[in-house]
Amino acid sequence: MNLMEKAIEAKNNSYSPYSNFRVGAALLTKDGKIYTGCNIENASYSPSCCAERVAFFKAISDGYKEFSAIAISGDKENCYPCGVCRQVMSEFCAENFKIYIDDKEYTLKDMLPYSFDLEK
Repeated sequence: MNLMEKAIEAKNNSYSPYSNFRVGAALLTKDGKIYTGCNIENASYSPSCCAERVAFFKAISDGYKEFSAIAISGDKENCYPCGVCRQVMSEFCAENFKIYIDDKEYTLKDMLPYSFDLEK
């Protein structure tokens, strides 16, 4: 199963009763392990968490901190990661980190050309 298929499968676990907008993500570590995530909403909204961050936090909590790519699948086309997710990606990924959305490929640099980091 490829990375996008894993993201589509992860979307089925979404808990999104407020937006009714499911998102799934599949994150590839540098050594080939795949971590999936789905969006998880909350009635008060701010404690909600995006699929991308769920996948990252699962991988990081297992000790992984080097990643190659992520695939993202939403209920609508062109489901781009939010700004918070992009910033989390920039914490752990190089500018050439691949982001797959539908049938398009982007890099982190494309998505977040001016990330915040301690060196700037």
